[in-house]
Amino acid sequence: MATADTAPATQQTLIGSVQRAMRLLEAVASHDEGAPAKQLAREAGLALPTAYHLLRTLAHEGYLRKENGVFVFGDATERLSSSGAQQNRRGMITNALRHWRDVIGVPVYFAVYREGEIEVVAVADTPANPAVEEWADFRETGHAHAIGQCLLSQLDEEARRDHLDRYPPQSITPYSVRDERSLLRKLSTVGRMEPLIERQEYALGAACAAFPITIGSTAATLAISLPSHQAEKLLPAARLLQHEIGNLVGTLAFSISI
Repeated sequence: MATADTAPATQQTLIGSVQRAMRLLEAVASHDEGAPAKQLAREAGLALPTAYHLLRTLAHEGYLRKENGVFVFGDATERLSSSGAQQNRRGMITNALRHWRDVIGVPVYFAVYREGEIEVVAVADTPANPAVEEWADFRETGHAHAIGQCLLSQLDEEARRDHLDRYPPQSITPYSVRDERSLLRKLSTVGRMEPLIERQEYALGAACAAFPITIGSTAATLAISLPSHQAEKLLPAARLLQHEIGNLVGTLAFSISI
């Protein structure tokens, strides 16, 4: 007979009370309108006193709540469910970017402008073709990289002014725009749906291209990067991704609610 010292490692690490609590949660999940303790205990295969104890504990921690004699999911469980849905949506976005990374052979980025900040939602790269390292906070250096420039170009004048007041443009490499006037001049020369190109403005040795995508009223962009010595490939690769973007927009739209 196995003792506590000789039992298999997997057996030693299993915690019975956790297993029983999970069975109760699964039982609750099978009833849209909730169920009473006796029914949950029977479906989970637990003695009623044990079920009562676990149900009280789960209710105390916010994973369940008792309403009109039945147990239903509480706020804590709903938060877990929401987090899981968010992770699933991010997974869908990442998978889409990985597909185009493999098709085009370059790192692909997806970013949005949300609540006054630049947010890189997802990046797909490979060890052989790594993404540009975020050596200076992307939020504070939007004037210097293609992602930020493309997002700023989509903002109205008030929102753009607010952003630049909070994050004044400054040169971070010898190739960066040096002031707000230079940045606005550059943005004004870019066509409405044209890819925006930057070469070594954010990171030495890197060139990037970004183009706007339409997702409701949210400013969003897809971008790619290449080593600066391959910059001649940047525009053709960006146009290829832009041409195929219709297959991605539906997936990327999920990210706006993340």
